[in-house]
Amino acid sequence: MTDFPIHAEIKVDSKVIADVAEALEPFADAMFRNRQGRWMAIVELAHVERTEPGPEEEKFPSVKVRVTGIEVAADEFTDERLRQQQQDLYRRRTSDGTLDAVDAA
Repeated sequence: MTDFPIHAEIKVDSKVIADVAEALEPFADAMFRNRQGRWMAIVELAHVERTEPGPEEEKFPSVKVRVTGIEVAADEFTDERLRQQQQDLYRRRTSDGTLDAVDAA
C-alpha cells in the first residue's frame, strides 16, 4: 500500500478536558491580564474525529484533534528550554534536502 497526500485540514476541538484545565488553572490570571502573552508548553494531541467528504462535495477531508495533555513552562529557564526544543524540532522537520537533514551526516 502506497501512502499518498490527502491534503486534510486540521481542526482543533474546543472542548477542554479536566486534566488540561487543571494544568492551565495556575496560569489563568496571568493569561487573562496579558492579552499579548505567550506561554510555552508541551502538548499532547489526540485524534477525535475524521471527516471524509463525499465525491461530489467540494470540501477537503479533515481531522479534528483535542488537547489531552499539557504542561506549561512555569519559569523563564523552562520557557527557554522549551523554546530551544521547539526550534530543534522545527529544524528537524524542515531540514529535508538541506545540510541540516538528519541523513546528511
